[in-house]
Formats: sequence, structure tokens, C-alpha cells
Amino acid sequence: MRFSLIDRILELEPGRRIRAVKALSLAEEYLGDHFPKFPVLPGVLMLEALTESAAWLIRASEDFAHSIVVLKEAKRIRYGQFVEPGQLLYLTAEIVSQDDRYTECKAEGRMEDRLTVSGKIYLERYNLADRDPELARVDRSVVKDMRQLFNILWPIPARKSGGAPTSTPAGAESVHTGLSGAAASSLRNEG
Repeated sequence: MRFSLIDRILELEPGRRIRAVKALSLAEEYLGDHFPKFPVLPGVLMLEALTESAAWLIRASEDFAHSIVVLKEAKRIRYGQFVEPGQLLYLTAEIVSQDDRYTECKAEGRMEDRLTVSGKIYLERYNLADRDPELARVDRSVVKDMRQLFNILWPIPARKSGGAPTSTPAGAESVHTGLSGAAASSLRNEG
């Protein structure tokens, strides 16, 4: 089963920075075990949310040139606050350095003004066809699926051809948050 920990991309500057949001819902299955009487977002999933944010930044920056963008290494990961159901976790990733295969990002997650998770993450990007040319069809399928998901996470109707816009038009978050109730209201007020 594939799931996404990012609910919306709020800002995007290709080649530089991304800001996204995760709205934690009590309906998320893993909360039943983590922890039964005190449900919180597991630290490893906070790290995954940072990784997903950075991966979207890389994909948008390179116009989806690679089908695979994965976490290679995480350093100096620090946790500060619990994220409980009903809370919004704002995620930011900035590219620090990059070569032809690896990207280093500084990333953090915040709830309001409180730092929740931070650290440096190193992502590797490649195509399956680089290792086996017969997998080129799989690469194309993965890139197609990633583009579709990206269009849901970053729903801007007037995209510039060849890349993602660099900022969110006024009111876009309030119209297309995909969130409801208090979470949407909070996102409009903070975003």
C-alpha cells in the first residue's frame, strides 16, 4: 500500500525550497498502536514527511527527470514536540548542495512557532533503466504517477510549461487545501 504523508504543497521555489503541510487525523491507522492512550505521529513518519517534501522539491526542480528519489542518509535529526491528531505539521526543505546523483537538504517541521523535527537529509535520485534498460517502461509509469500526485498536492491551474510556479497565488491555500473544519481554518490563518 502506498500512502502520502504530505497533504498539500504550500510554496515551491524549484532548485531552492519547498514548504508543505501534514494534517494529522485521528483516522490514520498507525495511531492505534502509537500510542493507544496517547496517539502521536511516530518520529520515523515525521522523518518520512521531511523526505517526501524534499523529494517533491527535487522532482519539481528537475522536471521529474528521475523515477526514484529516496532517502540515502539522515543526520542530526532532532525531535522537539509531539504531533497529535488535529494538529498541522508545516514542513520545509531547502537544497544545500547537489551533484548528478545526490541532493543534500536542510529540513524542518514546525507546529505554529514550535520546532518539531529538524536535520539534514541526503536523497539519492536515479532511474531504474540506468541499471536495467528493460525497466524504462517502469520509469515512465512511475514518473507519470508522480506527476499526477504532484498535480493534486500543488493544484495551480496556470502552470508555466516546463516547470512549477515559484509561488502560490493569493487565496490558493484557502480554496484548495483539501482539509476540512478547524484544520482548514488554521491553515488559512497560518499559511
